[in-house]
Amino acid sequence: MRLPLADEDPKDINEAGSIKIIRFAIDHGVNYLNLGYPHERLTRLISRAIQDGYRQKIKITASLPSLFIHSSRDFDRYLNEQLGWLGTDTIDFYLFGGLNRETWPKLKELDALDWAEAAVSSGRIGHVGFSFHDHFHILREILDSYDNWAVGQFQYSYMDADRMPGVSGLRRAAEKGLAVVAAEPLLGGRLTKAPSESVAKVWATASPKRSLAEWGLRWVWSHPQIATVVCNMNTMEQVVENMALADTAGPDSLTILEEVLISQVRDAYRKMKPIPCTTCYGCMPCPQGIDVPRLFELYNDAIMYDDIETARSIYHKEKHRIDNCNECGICVNACGRGIAILDWLKKLWEILNKR
Repeated sequence: MRLPLADEDPKDINEAGSIKIIRFAIDHGVNYLNLGYPHERLTRLISRAIQDGYRQKIKITASLPSLFIHSSRDFDRYLNEQLGWLGTDTIDFYLFGGLNRETWPKLKELDALDWAEAAVSSGRIGHVGFSFHDHFHILREILDSYDNWAVGQFQYSYMDADRMPGVSGLRRAAEKGLAVVAAEPLLGGRLTKAPSESVAKVWATASPKRSLAEWGLRWVWSHPQIATVVCNMNTMEQVVENMALADTAGPDSLTILEEVLISQVRDAYRKMKPIPCTTCYGCMPCPQGIDVPRLFELYNDAIMYDDIETARSIYHKEKHRIDNCNECGICVNACGRGIAILDWLKKLWEILNKR
């Protein structure tokens, strides 16, 4: 869940309304609360919401902010901080947040897994997991490096069937015995906003008629490997709607015709991609540390979903630096599709670097 106005100024948060929503959700079956890397005031609010017996009804998940880890001392600092804010002795699932090809090697070098094992032994953590945003081969390396992963969380929507890490990653994680948590099943609302004309024409053929949110959630829930779904809910109405859907959706619940419809919607979106990048990573690594495939993905998504602002936000959050490019041309020579990478990087710099 995302609390009402969680992305706004904390002083604007309706605390009484937030507590009411949380308790209503728990009373009606929600048993997994994902805090991510929480803000202090929001976490203290949740601490109040889960009093009066509610703590015993749910599993709490929080994340170690991998991007902010610079020494082994940071592990205890962040965990103790979050335990203090929650007013609890144990966090049920503690995730290494944002694992990818850059953060994972850094955490391994700092012996993060040994630290996590000690935290489990001391009772401060119930189980260890991770959240992930990268390609399948990186996920496979992470899964194979440790036998005690309990939870793996990554973005999974019908637009992510073959990327980051896609259905292959979902199946691999489930085969390894992890509880797989699907995040952003509606891509942060991108899949529920009014689509382009070409996508809308496909949806117009849908039968039965459902909301865009229902189609998106049903597709994710239809995968038997999914343990649970983390879906942002900002209002009581959204909580009620999503819980009603969860009562009727289940593994393998979509018909073949419904699966075909979703594939047609996916194809209609992808036809709008301006950059024909297949994320083959032939252009990588870049001597200047520029992740060209990821940048192209951000821009393609911005065009497909008519949402430049989200792309800009992610660009800055992930600390991309297109301005590091010295136009050496290595990526251009390596691109099998002949993409004018340097020209596109100049355009993306002008668009994504704005705040």
